[in-house]
Amino acid sequence: MPTLGTQTISSSFAQLLKTFTTGGLSGSLQVVTDGDDTSSALSLSTTGVSSTGSFSVDGASILTGAVTLGTNLTASTGTATIGTLFASGPATFGTSLTASTGTATIGTLSASTATISTATIPLQLGSVTFGSNITASTGTATIGTEIVNVSTIASATFGTARITGSTGGLTSLNTGSTSFSGATLQDLDSITSGSNITTGTFTVSGAAIGDIVFGGLTSLSSSSGTAGVPAAGARMMSQFRVEGANVVRYTILNTDTISHGTIPAGTIYATAIRVVA
Repeated sequence: MPTLGTQTISSSFAQLLKTFTTGGLSGSLQVVTDGDDTSSALSLSTTGVSSTGSFSVDGASILTGAVTLGTNLTASTGTATIGTLFASGPATFGTSLTASTGTATIGTLSASTATISTATIPLQLGSVTFGSNITASTGTATIGTEIVNVSTIASATFGTARITGSTGGLTSLNTGSTSFSGATLQDLDSITSGSNITTGTFTVSGAAIGDIVFGGLTSLSSSSGTAGVPAAGARMMSQFRVEGANVVRYTILNTDTISHGTIPAGTIYATAIRVVA
């Protein structure tokens, strides 16, 4: 286009851009027209800009205020980096949503496949349905309340676990172990009172009076008896109970009336289970 300096006013005024009114810019949006009053897609005011057509930016753009998208946000190529994204309605992403920094706040998210390296969800108001799997390859998954029909967990660490049924619930499960140096127990009819038992205590952190305790001794089945008598391992009986907070007592009894029994060294272990109505 030639410069205006080489043209007459009558032949060049149509090339000029102006506001639709004669008063110039104001606080209200005014359509920008040419000298023939042909309206453009652009409107200007002293406080904002509006376009009724498509909007294209070739270089980098910085939007410091809120951005409201009436329908769609499409990035055909390249990368869209958003510090904070707020969507009051549904948001549908055809391919990928990547937030390198900042926070993405989404009212409703529908995704066929979502890969999230780290996510912090302060509150889930409604139910969450997983069609197949929820998998955390690393890190920690913290769940306030989980209701599942069937759950298969390869490995899990519980600080506090509660499993409820229709008439009660399992609220605590704690385990502990200790080394056993071995012992020889007299037969049940021995004249020495108490010589047919060995007893002791060990720590099971979290155990409390009233817990149900299951336990065992790894070397109990390897016990040996006196000559001519069946293996004493079949005649040995182990008992466990909570003696105090975090303390479990074990008692091993020789129930045979003839054979002395020798128990080799091993490991004593116990599990304390708490059930409430």
